Amino acid sequence: MKAQATALYPFVPSGANFDQALAFFRELGFESAWQENDYAGLRFGQAFFILQRFVNSEWQNNQMIVFEVNDLDAYWSELRAKELPTRFPGARLKAPTDYPWGREIHVIDPAGVCWHVRQAK
Repeated sequence: MKAQATALYPFVPSGANFDQALAFFRELGFESAWQENDYAGLRFGQAFFILQRFVNSEWQNNQMIVFEVNDLDAYWSELRAKELPTRFPGARLKAPTDYPWGREIHVIDPAGVCWHVRQAK
């Protein structure tokens, strides 16, 4: 095949509260690239996804997404200071942990989606 993919933009369910989901992702560092009706394109550096106003607990509780940051420990310090689990019901954070595939933080968003935040190589 001659054509090559240049990016991947997953759709992520917002859960029951779209506005709360937008606020949560802003706290993670994502900025709104665009928003229209039930969708918002969110960008953080080179990471991009489309937040969809959609509720499906089976999908939400089984979706995992990975993005990388250039300084995982600094990012962890920023997130921890924001006390996100106390401000966003359902949100959870797991401190940086070393795995065979790399060092990661785990973030569960208010909808239940698990975000693996990795140290970029």
